[in-house]
Amino acid sequence: MRNTDTYSYLIRDGHDLAHDPVPGILGPRPIGWISTCDASGRPRLQTYSFFGIFNYVPPIVGFASVGGTESVKNTESTGEFAYNLATRPLAGCVNETIVPALTEMDEFERSGLTKARSIAIAAPRVAESPVSLECRVTSIQQLNGLDSEALNTWLVLGEVVAVHINRDLLCEGLYDTVAAQPILRGGGVCDYFEVLEAGKFRMAHPR
Repeated sequence: MRNTDTYSYLIRDGHDLAHDPVPGILGPRPIGWISTCDASGRPRLQTYSFFGIFNYVPPIVGFASVGGTESVKNTESTGEFAYNLATRPLAGCVNETIVPALTEMDEFERSGLTKARSIAIAAPRVAESPVSLECRVTSIQQLNGLDSEALNTWLVLGEVVAVHINRDLLCEGLYDTVAAQPILRGGGVCDYFEVLEAGKFRMAHPR
């Protein structure tokens, strides 16, 4: 179903584009920079482009992992993880933790980052990140397709139990999103976006 105004296709038939457009349509997305520990206490730090917040009170955040990554295994065995804000100054380090690593590899050392002690969980935070959320797992679910077949993707949800924010990002009790310089994942193979003041606008909620 293709005409000059709209490009349409059925997922089952595939597309003839250079890259899957759906991730780009549903973007840019917050990056889940997730730190965990395995059952032996060894730290891991991995990057996920499927990440979001799903509840206000209590705050529930989650990430989805395509494939059985070490982070998912660690959340299963320890029941916890930390989210660390991915920012423009740390983009190179974030990129270093995208590549699947060997079990014995320490991504903190590989990317030149510092482990910071958490206050409510055992998993370390990224000291260089201006914001971290300590989370305890509430749900781990393997996703299914319409045919009820299990997919090689796991969704991990966790309740935020502790929050760390650089004081420079708080102004009169409000968190300054722009000042934090978060980066977000876009479409294509290598596309990322940075939040800038020029892109901010306000709309009052209808009453």
